[in-house]
Amino acid sequence: MDTTPKGILTPRDIDEKGRYYFVRKAIDAGEVVRLKNGVYATEEGLSDTMVDIERIIPGGVLCLYSAWDHYGLTTQIPGSIYVAVEKHRKVVVPEYPPITLCYWEQKYYEMGVVESEVAGHRLRIYDIERSVCDVVRFRNKVGMDVMTEVLRTYLSRKDRNIARLTEYARKMRIGSRMTQYLNVMV
Repeated sequence: MDTTPKGILTPRDIDEKGRYYFVRKAIDAGEVVRLKNGVYATEEGLSDTMVDIERIIPGGVLCLYSAWDHYGLTTQIPGSIYVAVEKHRKVVVPEYPPITLCYWEQKYYEMGVVESEVAGHRLRIYDIERSVCDVVRFRNKVGMDVMTEVLRTYLSRKDRNIARLTEYARKMRIGSRMTQYLNVMV
């Protein structure tokens, strides 16, 4: 029986499987790395391009560049994993993998969250329409070129839902701006 831990582990995983002794031994041998208090990773877990965000940041939601990349809306390669958390929440992120936290008000944080499989992990991520609204909302931070690319790619998709897009835009208080960009691009 292989008792070596795999991927990203938390104390709950260790307790459930009775593997604390093996994790401790693996840390001493250099096979497992402590990412932060209570979160450990194996080489296999570190080499993965996407980690199980729920284990590192419980309740975190994949957003911005990471969501746009997942949906194929941009050619930009995210330099880190972008994770939204509720404003005023205290979160400690490990040095690796690189994670950029986005602190959002509760009404924006909860809007459009879906569960999806990303690189073999079940993660919470904003749906595609919400992600497109985010690019318009943060157009001055991400750049007009990124915003234009995401909007054009979204509008070229067969599965687009303009009604949902405009509803999210209205709730996020960017409805008139979204309408203006949609009129120009369509």
